[in-house]
Amino acid sequence: MTDTDVAAAQVFIDKWKGVAASELSTSQSFLIDLCELLGVDRPHPTPEQDYMFERPLTFQHADGSTSPGRVDLYRRGAFVLESKKIKAGAHTRGFDETMLRAHSQAQAYARALPAAEGRPPFLLVVDVGHRIEVFSEFSRSGGNYVPFPDPRSHRIALDDLRDPAVRQRLRSIWLDPLALDPSRESARVTRQIAARLAELAKSLEQAGHAPEAVAQFLMRCLFTMFAEDVRLLPADSFRTLLATHRERPDVAMRMLAQLWQDMDGGGFSAVLAEDVLRFNGKLFKQPDTLPLDTAQVDLLIEAARADWKHVEPAIFGTLLERALSPQDRHKLGAHYTPRAYVERLVLPTVIEPLRKAWDEAKAAMLLQLAEAERAREEGMQLGGLKSNAERLKQYNIELRRARDIVLDFHKRLCDVRVLDPACGSGNFLYVTLEHLKRLEGEVLQTLEDSGLSRLGVTEQTGIDVDAERAIATEARTVDPHNLLGIELNPRAAAIAEVVLWIGYLQWHFRTRGDVNPPVPVIRDFRNIENRDAVLAYDRVEYVTDAAGVPVTRWDGETMKLSPVTGEKIPDETARKPLERYVNPRKAAWPQADFVVGNPPFIGNKRMRTALGDGYVEALRGAWGDMPESADFVMYWWHHAAQLTRQGALQRFGFITTNSIRQAFNRRVIEPHLSDKKQPLS
Repeated sequence: MTDTDVAAAQVFIDKWKGVAASELSTSQSFLIDLCELLGVDRPHPTPEQDYMFERPLTFQHADGSTSPGRVDLYRRGAFVLESKKIKAGAHTRGFDETMLRAHSQAQAYARALPAAEGRPPFLLVVDVGHRIEVFSEFSRSGGNYVPFPDPRSHRIALDDLRDPAVRQRLRSIWLDPLALDPSRESARVTRQIAARLAELAKSLEQAGHAPEAVAQFLMRCLFTMFAEDVRLLPADSFRTLLATHRERPDVAMRMLAQLWQDMDGGGFSAVLAEDVLRFNGKLFKQPDTLPLDTAQVDLLIEAARADWKHVEPAIFGTLLERALSPQDRHKLGAHYTPRAYVERLVLPTVIEPLRKAWDEAKAAMLLQLAEAERAREEGMQLGGLKSNAERLKQYNIELRRARDIVLDFHKRLCDVRVLDPACGSGNFLYVTLEHLKRLEGEVLQTLEDSGLSRLGVTEQTGIDVDAERAIATEARTVDPHNLLGIELNPRAAAIAEVVLWIGYLQWHFRTRGDVNPPVPVIRDFRNIENRDAVLAYDRVEYVTDAAGVPVTRWDGETMKLSPVTGEKIPDETARKPLERYVNPRKAAWPQADFVVGNPPFIGNKRMRTALGDGYVEALRGAWGDMPESADFVMYWWHHAAQLTRQGALQRFGFITTNSIRQAFNRRVIEPHLSDKKQPLS
C-alpha cells in the first residue's frame, strides 16, 4: 500500500465521517467519492441502464398490478445498492430497524429486476458517512442474500476503509464479483480430494480389503482430516500422527484406533496428549482400522494435506461415492448434478413456502414494533395520567410480542423435516440444509438488528426474558436432524450422513467464527435409513428348481462386445440368483413436511431386467393401485402425491423425465389431480 493510498483513504474518511446532510443531497456524492477511492468508474447512465444512479424498474404484484421503483445505484451482474442517511445513532432500535428495512428493500429491488438481467450476486446497504453492509447470494437463483463474508465482518465502518484488503474487497464487488464466490475454490479442492481418495481406495482394495470395509475406514479418516482443518482437533494432529509412525504402519493404525475411541468419548487423549471434544454419533463407535503398508500410509498423508475445510458438500458426496465404488471410479471427472439444477427443485418445493411464511412473520414483527413505539409515545403524551412504570410496562409487552413472533418462526424452522426418499450420497439434502441455514441466519440476524435479541439484557427496557424460552432458543438450531433420507446403497447412505455433518459444521464456523459447536459434535439422529423406499419385505429367498439348485438370471449390468456388430450386448455369463420376496408390502416413509429428490428412473420395459422378476412381481403385488405400465419413478411420485392429498406433506418435488407426460404415466397422475374430494393442488 502506497502513501498515496493511505492519504486518499484518510481524506475520504475525514470528509464523510459524521456528515449530517440529508440522504438525497449526500448519497450520490458519497458514492462518487467512494468510486474514486476504489479506482472504479463513476456511475453513468446508458441506454442499457447497466450502471447508473436511480435505475428504474417495475414491481409485479400478485394481484396482477404493477408499481414503479428506483434503485439508488445499480451495476448489472454485480450489485444493487440501497443508500440511507440515518439520524438515529448506531446500536439503537431506530438505526437497526432502518437498516433492516433497507436490506429488505434492496432485496426486493434485486428480485424485481428483469429476468434477462439476472439477480446480482451482491446487495450493498449504505448509511452515508457511517458504514456499508455487504450481502451475497452467489447462486443468483432467488435465495436469500446473507452477510458477506460472514456475519462478523459484513459491516464495513468508515474507518475500516484504511485497510487495503477491505478496499480490494469492495473493488472486486464492482469489477469481478463472482471471483469472491468461495464455492469456486471449493469445487477445485473437492475434485482433488476425491481423486486422491479414489487412488487410495483402489490401493486398499487391491491389497485384498473388502470395498465396504475400505469405505467405512476412509469415511472415518476423511472426517478426522476435516476435523483437524477446522480446529475441532488440534492443528495437524492427524497428519503428525501418520507422519510420526509411517515407518511402522501397524503402530500408526493402533494409534489411530485409539484416537477414534478418544474422539467418540471425549476427554483427555493420550495419543495427542491433549483434551479432545466428544464427537459421539455412530461414526467412531466401531473405530476399526485396516492393516496398511507404508506406501498406503503415504497416500493417506497426501490426502490429509488437502484443505478439507474448503470441501464443497454439494458435490463432495457424489464424487466420494464414485471414488469408493470400483465400477464408478472412472466417472470421477464426469458430470454431476449441478447445484443450480438441484436448487431449481429445492427452492420452489421447500424454501419458497418457508420464505413466504418468514416474510409474513417479519411484516408482523415490524407492525408490532410500530405498536411498541406508539404505546411509548402515547404514554409520554399522557404525561401524569399514567405512571412511568405503566408506560414502560405496555411498551415492554409490545416489544415482547414482536420478539415472540420471530422466535415462533425460528422454532417452526428448526422443527421442519425434509425427506429425500432416494437420497444417494446426500446432494439434495445438503443443498436444502444450506438454504435452511441461510434462512435461519436471516431470522437470527433480524432478531439482532431489530434489537429484540437484547431484551432482558439491557437496562433501558427493563424486560426479564422468560428464562426457559431463552435457553430453548439458544439450544435450538437447524442441523442434520432436519434432513431425512432413505437410500438402498449402504455406501451412499453412510456418505450422506457425513456430508450433512461436514456441511453443517462448515456453516457453524462460517457464522460463529472460532466458537466450537455443542457437544457431542456429531449425533446419531438415525435420519438416513439404509433400506428400500418403495418396497418392504420380511426377507429374500432364492428361487430353486426341482433339484434345489438356485435359478439364475443375467445380472442386468455386465456387458460384452458383440463378436458380430462390435456393440455392447448383455453378457449372459454374468448371472445372479432369482429372488422371491417374502411378505412384500408398501414401504413407509418417515413423517416429513416436504419431500424432494431424484428417484431412480427405470422405464417399465426395463424394470424386470434391471431389478429382477422377483422384485418387480413383489412391487406390483404390494402396489395394486399402480398400473403395471408405470415407470419405476412413478411409485415415488404416487406415494408422495397420496401423502400430500392427505395433508401429511406440504409439498413434494421430484426430478423425472419427459415420459411423465406420456399416457402410461399420466394414468398415475390424473386421479390425484381430478379427485374433487382430495385434489392435488
